Amino acid sequence: MKSSNVIIRIVSAFAATSFVQVIAGMVSGKLIPSKVPFDPHIAQHFFYWMLLTNSITVLALAPLAIRSDWRGWKLGVAVAAIPAAIGYIDGIEGMIFLKNSPIEWPQILLGTLIAALLNIVVWALLFGRRADLPVEHFHPIASRSMGEKIWRFLVCDFSYIALYMTAGMIIFPYIKAFYATQTIPPPLVLFSLQLLLRGPAFVLLCILFTRMLGLSRLNGALAVGLIFTLLSGVAPLLMPNPYFPDSVRWMHFMEVTSSNFVFGAIVGWLWGQPKVATAPAFAHAA
Repeated sequence: MKSSNVIIRIVSAFAATSFVQVIAGMVSGKLIPSKVPFDPHIAQHFFYWMLLTNSITVLALAPLAIRSDWRGWKLGVAVAAIPAAIGYIDGIEGMIFLKNSPIEWPQILLGTLIAALLNIVVWALLFGRRADLPVEHFHPIASRSMGEKIWRFLVCDFSYIALYMTAGMIIFPYIKAFYATQTIPPPLVLFSLQLLLRGPAFVLLCILFTRMLGLSRLNGALAVGLIFTLLSGVAPLLMPNPYFPDSVRWMHFMEVTSSNFVFGAIVGWLWGQPKVATAPAFAHAA
């Protein structure tokens, strides 16, 4: 794909997904009215922060859409489902950790679902209608034996919880005053949540990135780590919000971005292929 064509499609995706986000927010707010007044200081610049975080999301998703050997609705569903899945996974943890917070979870989750459904059309039309068919990518799951799948998955899952706990312990002295006002689940519940839900879900997402990118092992590991960090750390935590004080938000920002990059790179490395015979990134698209 020519560079000009790539830029046009990415800018179009940014404009369309931003419009979708506004519509989803309006519809979800109408169906589930908010009971908590929005902070005027945050509301004043909310639209600009939304555009910034949305641009980061689109820039992270675009390489997946461009490089993928999928087409049509399959591509649209895969790309649109990624930020929605991260949002729902984070929402589950938030509902457990922030029980004393006024976060409007039903409204947020409904808006996330509406946006994902509409964005399927955006990504399918902008990136799923290319006429050419690139060489089929390496299949990180189907190409491996059951034994290989099991040990790789377990290593990735336990890597996630190890990184999560380590990064969390490093920043905890700086955020413990805030969480003293919240409800931190017992250690067993916390461990189980990461090991049995967030860890497996994020492993599968990073494997999906590996499958869609079709890069060599090292390049794929770095790309998966970067994309996962942008989608799960930078975009959700960059925008000020009325629920986290800025000091807590920035601590979580540093915690999540650092640990998730390492985690994504581990998954990309373990599930990637040693060598790749496909052409450069944009060579297959029309």
